[in-house]
Amino acid sequence: MLNYIIRRILYAIPILIGVNLITALLFFYVNTPDDMARMMLGEKRLTPAAMENWKSEHGYNLPLFINTKEGGAGILTQTIFVQKSLPLLWLDFGKSDRNNLDIGEEIKKRMWPSLAIAIPTFLIAVTVNIFLSMIIAYFRGTYIDSWGILICVVMMSVSTLFYIIGSQYFFGKTLRLFPISGFDTGLSALKFLILPVIIGVLSSIGGSVRFYRTVFLEEINKDYIRTARAKGLSEGKVLFKHGLRNALIPILTNIVAVLPLLFMGSLLIENFFAIPGLGSFTIDAINSQDFAIVRSMVYLGALLYVLGLILTDISYTLVDPRIRLE
Repeated sequence: MLNYIIRRILYAIPILIGVNLITALLFFYVNTPDDMARMMLGEKRLTPAAMENWKSEHGYNLPLFINTKEGGAGILTQTIFVQKSLPLLWLDFGKSDRNNLDIGEEIKKRMWPSLAIAIPTFLIAVTVNIFLSMIIAYFRGTYIDSWGILICVVMMSVSTLFYIIGSQYFFGKTLRLFPISGFDTGLSALKFLILPVIIGVLSSIGGSVRFYRTVFLEEINKDYIRTARAKGLSEGKVLFKHGLRNALIPILTNIVAVLPLLFMGSLLIENFFAIPGLGSFTIDAINSQDFAIVRSMVYLGALLYVLGLILTDISYTLVDPRIRLE
């Protein structure tokens, strides 16, 4: 297993470099360093000298990939990509373009509000979604199954924005049960977290329950399930004990897709509730065209996703002893 993990980590390096490369290409295709300088300086301070000075201070006076003016190693090293993007591989996030904030320190500070929302949302959502999907699968072919699928399709069709705005209006402004913006530290933060967690769970039910139901229906038609029924086990025990255990592999595969959100935060929820997490940090950076923060958050998301895939492969061996990582 150790050799497999080492190979996966080595395979991840060119993937992460490729993510940085594509991010740099897309960003500089939309905004050149001159465009960035104009936006950061504003109309009142915009002069050719000020633009050149800003680009020089922030390292954007260099070519993007190849420096034809430099000889030897400088052809590659004296470029924006090498000096700005490659240090992300060893988690050197550098400074923001707008106000010279230390991005690494800002990530450390903002990850806790994001985790405070994401972890309970993740745990509750997985539990609720698996339980509901098993109930629907248990009553397959009945009105419960039909209405359950219909409700899931409706919930999938509703935008997350509807859940956010509707919940803020109903629970926040009408019933005044929860605050609709802000954040606090310690136990005082609980009142600010309840509504975002509820919204996160609700918005995940439709798609996840449909997927898990399909997984369980596929499992209950397999030979080992028919054998368990032939031994006289009840349908509930067959489904909730044998079916659930053998359906864990596709469930784990689906869960890994949301693992980066545990750290990165929810962009929409944090932005609408004014929660100072990584999601709102990313939205603010996009709005202000702060490329340093954007590339850092894109890279961080890619890194977490790759690590999630490796952890998922390892978890396969725990739920199914037949799987060996070689």
